[in-house]
Formats: sequence, structure tokens, C-alpha cells
Amino acid sequence: MIKFIGAAVWICIVTLGAVFYSFQTSSAKLEDGALPPLLGGLDYVKTNIITVPVFNEANVEGYFLARLVYTADPSELKKLTVPAESLITDQVYSYLYANPQIDFANRAKFDLDAFRNGIRDSINARVEQKLIHEVIIDQIDFLTRDETRGKSIPRRDVGQPIAPKTSASAH
Repeated sequence: MIKFIGAAVWICIVTLGAVFYSFQTSSAKLEDGALPPLLGGLDYVKTNIITVPVFNEANVEGYFLARLVYTADPSELKKLTVPAESLITDQVYSYLYANPQIDFANRAKFDLDAFRNGIRDSINARVEQKLIHEVIIDQIDFLTRDETRGKSIPRRDVGQPIAPKTSASAH
């Protein structure tokens, strides 16, 4: 009976030692290896839809719509005194108005890489450090003025009277 209890205690000690050793070696591998570039250490923050009116001289030509995702170090985001989404929205407006040569109607000539890099670089230049690591486009579109006209709530003309409601009650 003593041999049986001794063997059971020995098996428990060896099992606990093996488990402890495996946890120690697996955590050492995580600390030594660098994190993959798109996996760890950065926050992925999605903005609301940003709508920018595009003017052609004095008229509205259309609306630029974008939903962006940006990657940033969470500790650096906490240091901002302005919300990061407000900063990005302002930079999208500034970038689009500072580059009037962008032709939204001609989607084939719109350079997405230049747009992403321009937004990232302008934000980083504004805060004077590398805050935004990457800008990812979640959604982007351009609606012309004609495409948006028929989408609003129909309104009645002011000069026309409202038609009286008739009830279909049986007599």
C-alpha cells in the first residue's frame, strides 16, 4: 500500500513539474519574439461615416463619404487632448480641400494609397509624432448632387392645398 501511495505522489509531482515547465517556456517565447506587424500592440479604431461636401466653384458638386479605420498606439491616443476621431475628421476635410485636383467623379484616377498616406502623414505632422501607423479604408464613396436629390423626403409645394382625407365608410 505504501508503494502505491508513493507512486501516486511521484506521478503528481512529475505532472505538476511538467505543467510548470511548459508554462515557463511558452511565456519566454512570447517575450523574446517580436509581435507580427498587424497583430499586436496597436488599437484599431473605426470612425463614423465622414461626409465632405465637394464644391465646384460656387455649387455643390457632390458628397465624399468615407468610413476609415486607423491604427494607433493606445498609450499615445490617451495623451491626446482632442478626441482622435475629431482630429481625423478635420484632417480628411483639410486634405480634400487642400487637394482640389482630386477628381471624385473619375473613380479610376482616384489614388487610394495617396489618400491613405496623405491622411496619415498630415495627422502625424500635426501632432508632431508618429501617432497613426496606418489608415485603412472601410468604406469610400462619392455621390453626385443628382444622385442625392431624389433621396430626400418629398415635400409639397407651398402654393398647393392639402387634399382632404376621404373615408371609405359604407352607408
